[in-house]
Amino acid sequence: LRPAVPGTGVIAGGAVRHVMDACGIKDVLSKSLGSKNSINTVKAAFDALEHLFDAKSIAKNRGKSLSEMWG
Repeated sequence: LRPAVPGTGVIAGGAVRHVMDACGIKDVLSKSLGSKNSINTVKAAFDALEHLFDAKSIAKNRGKSLSEMWG
C-alpha cells in the first residue's frame, strides 16, 4: 500500500479495494505480490494498515519536532 496524490482514488484490485472503501480511505495505490487468494490479500491489507505510523510518532522516534520534520 502506498499513499496517492489527492484525487487519484483507490487503485486496488478486488478484495483490497473493498477494504479501503470500508475504511474510508480515498487515495491509495496497492500491488499484490505473491498470493492472489482474496482471504490472504485482505489479511495482508489489514496487516499493512495496522503497521502505519502517524507523523507525531515518527518525529518522536527521530528526536525532532513536527515543525522540523515538515520544514
